[in-house]
Amino acid sequence: MNKNRPVVLSIAGLDPSGGAGIVADIRTIAAFGCFPAAAITSITYQNTTGVFGAVHQTADVLLSQIQPIIDDSEIASVKTGMLPSAEIVDAVARLVSTQKLPMPIVDPVMVSTSGHDLIDAEALSILKGRLLQQARLVTPNIPEAERLTGQAIRNEADMRNAAQRIRELGPRAVLVKGGHGGPRNAEKGLDEAIDVLLDEEENFHVFRAEYFEVGEVHGSGCTLSAAIAACLALGMSLQSAVGEAKQFVSEAIRSSEPTGQGARTLFGVR
Repeated sequence: MNKNRPVVLSIAGLDPSGGAGIVADIRTIAAFGCFPAAAITSITYQNTTGVFGAVHQTADVLLSQIQPIIDDSEIASVKTGMLPSAEIVDAVARLVSTQKLPMPIVDPVMVSTSGHDLIDAEALSILKGRLLQQARLVTPNIPEAERLTGQAIRNEADMRNAAQRIRELGPRAVLVKGGHGGPRNAEKGLDEAIDVLLDEEENFHVFRAEYFEVGEVHGSGCTLSAAIAACLALGMSLQSAVGEAKQFVSEAIRSSEPTGQGARTLFGVR
């Protein structure tokens, strides 16, 4: 491992097409000057048009990937992505509680851009009941926040309320991502992508960025959570890390390109 750069560990699924998951995380972490380490929770079969299946790893396989990294290097930051099964979520929760690992950034990946379910009901229950209690930050998008809370989200006030309800599950902070599914600011005559952060001190921070009408994009959630993890590894405050990561993702969406016949791929470069 490179001792001159903070090591950021991603625990997530493999998207062989390169747009999301571990590959997107590695690309993003490296763009911020950190050293990426990765452990695969699931090997998916997908491309830019959709997800066609997956083979999930066992808890033993996942832990066998991670333990040598922990033994060899000091991990500055951890993020999780696709955690598809109950045994995988349980293994990650046990790992965080028993090893000298930073509290993770949890991206609660539930459904792919194409609509493929990426977590089962038992796994989601354990994520809500155990893993979120150990999270420094959880980063649900609108549909994920609705699933975690059981409430509809139609505007910024709903986003704030959802953040408060999710924080009651135990994470230190919550970032509800508006993105293309979130509220727009029509009064200003400009569409906006709005994210709402409820921080460790229970203060709200609203991040606004221009909404780019580029069609479906692939991997924006993975990229954002990886960027936040990298910024925290570099010593930024949570608010600064979220702001820097959102700016990075906004630019990546603006400059995204089609690499196949479906959703656009992000190419985040700093």
